[in-house]
Amino acid sequence: MATPELETARLVLRPLRLSDADQVQPLFAHWEVVKYLNVRVPWPFPEGGVFAYYGELALPAVERGEEWHWTIRLKDEPERIIGAISLHLNREINRGFWIAPEWRGQGLMTEAVAEVTRFWFEDLRQPVLRTKKAVANAASRAISAREGMRCVQETEDDYVSGRLPTELWEMDAAMWRERRRHA
Repeated sequence: MATPELETARLVLRPLRLSDADQVQPLFAHWEVVKYLNVRVPWPFPEGGVFAYYGELALPAVERGEEWHWTIRLKDEPERIIGAISLHLNREINRGFWIAPEWRGQGLMTEAVAEVTRFWFEDLRQPVLRTKKAVANAASRAISAREGMRCVQETEDDYVSGRLPTELWEMDAAMWRERRRHA
């Protein structure tokens, strides 16, 4: 399934394009954005790193039907990218996201996550959604808790900021439907 444009009350989630790399590079290359991301993300983040990631990894995976990537934009400023969110089949971790620091604390990522989770269960008809969180990443953990995910495993993992206590969170389709019915 092709990556569709998605909308929430305040956001437009646009399918990723290679041309987005120029705008994303200066937003992404900040410690506050990358410190809780997987150690595969290089630090210091290299010039052209977003362009390389999009062109060599993300967009080819989209073409193969294995991943869906969106840029996050405000409806009232649709040309400005403020973050990104993605879904991944055939991986232990199915969802990842980031948002520029100046847009945090406004519920915008919670909105994006809800719509992408809906897409995962309704459109892609996937049985389970899993994500990993560094325990220190309280804001990201709070998003998972608010959407009804549950922590199913505690371990350690390697992040850009080092080896950290980690939680594996998950939600199955039945849990998601039940929660939606009572919302």
